[in-house]
Amino acid sequence: MKYIVIALLFFSFGVKSSADFSQLETLFIQWRTFEVAPLHELAPDYRKNTFEKRHVKWAQFKQQLLAFDKSAWTVAQQVDWFVMLAELNGYEFNETVLKPWQRDPAFYKQVWTYKSDVPAHEGPTPHYVTELWSYSFPLTASEQNRLSNDLSRIKPFHIQAKENLTGNAKELWIAGIRDIQEQHKSLLTLQPQIDSTNNARLIKEHKEALQSTRQFVVWLQQQSTDKTGPSGLGMAQYSWYQKHVHLLPMTWKDEERLLRRELDRAWSSLKLEEQRNKDLPPLKPVKNSAEYDLLANRSAAFFLKFLHEKNILTVADYFAPALYERLGNFVPEATRNFFYIGSHLDPTPLYSHFYHWFELAIIENEPNPRTMRKNALLYNIFDTRNEGTATAVEEIFMHAGLYDHNPRTREIVWIMLAQRAARGLGSLYAHANQMTMEQAGKIHMNYTPRGWMKTEPELLIFEQHLYLRQPGYGTSYVTGKALLDTAIAQKAKLVEEQGRSFAFKQFFDELNSIGGIPITLGMWEMTNNKPAFLAEVEAVAKEQL
Repeated sequence: MKYIVIALLFFSFGVKSSADFSQLETLFIQWRTFEVAPLHELAPDYRKNTFEKRHVKWAQFKQQLLAFDKSAWTVAQQVDWFVMLAELNGYEFNETVLKPWQRDPAFYKQVWTYKSDVPAHEGPTPHYVTELWSYSFPLTASEQNRLSNDLSRIKPFHIQAKENLTGNAKELWIAGIRDIQEQHKSLLTLQPQIDSTNNARLIKEHKEALQSTRQFVVWLQQQSTDKTGPSGLGMAQYSWYQKHVHLLPMTWKDEERLLRRELDRAWSSLKLEEQRNKDLPPLKPVKNSAEYDLLANRSAAFFLKFLHEKNILTVADYFAPALYERLGNFVPEATRNFFYIGSHLDPTPLYSHFYHWFELAIIENEPNPRTMRKNALLYNIFDTRNEGTATAVEEIFMHAGLYDHNPRTREIVWIMLAQRAARGLGSLYAHANQMTMEQAGKIHMNYTPRGWMKTEPELLIFEQHLYLRQPGYGTSYVTGKALLDTAIAQKAKLVEEQGRSFAFKQFFDELNSIGGIPITLGMWEMTNNKPAFLAEVEAVAKEQL
């Protein structure tokens, strides 16, 4: 009924159809400005009454978007239209279903110590966060002022949180306490650097943020005993979200079927590799920092050279710095997590996944000229594109010959795929409320080959918690990979029918130029074949208004 009333309201004001694409770009800029939460006592405002007041404006954006006449637009312009529709759907889903500010204590983590390897932080994240990694210490006067402003939002945000957090999602609540405890540790570690500034305001804001975070942890712990409800969305809501927000043409059951298949394929392929390599010496982990640094630098150089000389993609001058900044460090065997185990044998498979950093370097050095694609898409809508591509290229580069000189490393690639399929399956069962987060973690742990997920529990907890917070993220590595395979197949078939030869360099360069949009939209732009499910997405949006 709410949508009908709003629709009648806007029709009465005469929302007119337009075919002017520039008006869509203007509308998108206005939408992005609106989407940033208003401030209430210095903190971003996620109170219930604020959402109710803002809902009419959101509906106006959607009504204006649906009024556009796209019949004469280019494919790229139509793709941009769907980008905005996905974001509008994401806002509505967050407001009415996901409600992280109500159900998810981790949403109130404001201090981030690292830069994300994808275009925005993974999972629901508030506006106006403190990006500690963006500061260089000792702080200049202007940076002291910026950090003071950042820290000043923490206490009022916690005050608001105690009003907003009325949800009953037990596992999200309990796991979220850990995130706030980590924020307290980060702020505590920062104290000597803050005190050394002798900046009275900065010291005061830091002290209040530290105290407020500690008190918030206590409050969350006290409230946790009353939480009894499920944390998963359920199959129906999960499937709707994937199709209408992340533009993924798969239901929960489709994803389960795919991930089971990829898990089986990864295990069987690993065993075939082991049979093939049985007469070769096993890979041996490096023993110290010097050995690790030598291996990492040699691997990175070989990887970049391979991509360039084999014409896999255009290796821009800024790719090497982006990769070399993240070669990693030696980690003692007792504290190695899944990814460190592999990287201490051969880091090249992990560097393949670091395609992420190439993509971020492209954004920084050659930003996409299209208004809708210059910055990260909201609500992690980029997941199948960025995580899917980074996962896909691990296998693609392997098949292209990256490990012909070192066949044992191929085994690591299959282990990494099995791990991603297993953790994605666990996240699916958790969202269907068929398993607890702990039980989902056991799927993740027990179906990862060689026990590599049994060595260090923090990564396991972090990943399963993230995927429960952000539906679809845990599966996006494999679903996105599958969609990229489809994109390659469709593009190769099209090129072949035109009498031309398919070239991976041309494919990846085109993919990179299209930007971090859902792979289904990228596929449409690359082939001119519109995915059939998008008609349903548009029709449902029109039915709602």
